[in-house]
Amino acid sequence: MLARDKSSAGMKEFGIKHKVPVGDTPYIRAKQVQLVEKNPEAAIALFWAAINAGDRVESALKDMAIVMKQLGRADEAIEAIKSFRHRCSLQAQESLDNVLLDLYKKCGRVDDQIVLLKEKLRLIQHGLAFNGNPTKTSRSHGKKFQLSIKEETSRILSNLGWAYMQQNNYVAAEVVYRHNILLWMLIRRAI
Repeated sequence: MLARDKSSAGMKEFGIKHKVPVGDTPYIRAKQVQLVEKNPEAAIALFWAAINAGDRVESALKDMAIVMKQLGRADEAIEAIKSFRHRCSLQAQESLDNVLLDLYKKCGRVDDQIVLLKEKLRLIQHGLAFNGNPTKTSRSHGKKFQLSIKEETSRILSNLGWAYMQQNNYVAAEVVYRHNILLWMLIRRAI
């Protein structure tokens, strides 16, 4: 076996063992520093380098925001996503919105959360959610599952009701929760 082949095989084993991508791009180096070396500050710098190099911009932006949140830098993560999301594909926007919602919640930015949740509902109403598909594959706690538009709408309505409750806007929360109950009745009837 050639030395290059041994090196490549060793890198693959390393990637499998540590559950990190294999290679030598800025994004991969950032993931290795984040997950193997467990150096979040250095990982953030490398994620920035990946974004600036155009290497897996969507993944680098999301991963960097999550690391920033873990370090108590959620406001900075919000600004990074807002500043660089235009460099990401249309398919990545929904995922970036979900990261933003989590960051808004962490920072107590309920008004921003409500605006974004309403925008997500508007996209659903205009048939633009899920890139026009009736379902999408979603992940939660490492498990994949199919999520329908109605189920996603219900999830968004629940979050919107919660946000209104945080604002002590109980009338709006009640309206949203009642709408969600009606939607769940339709979903259950269809099952």
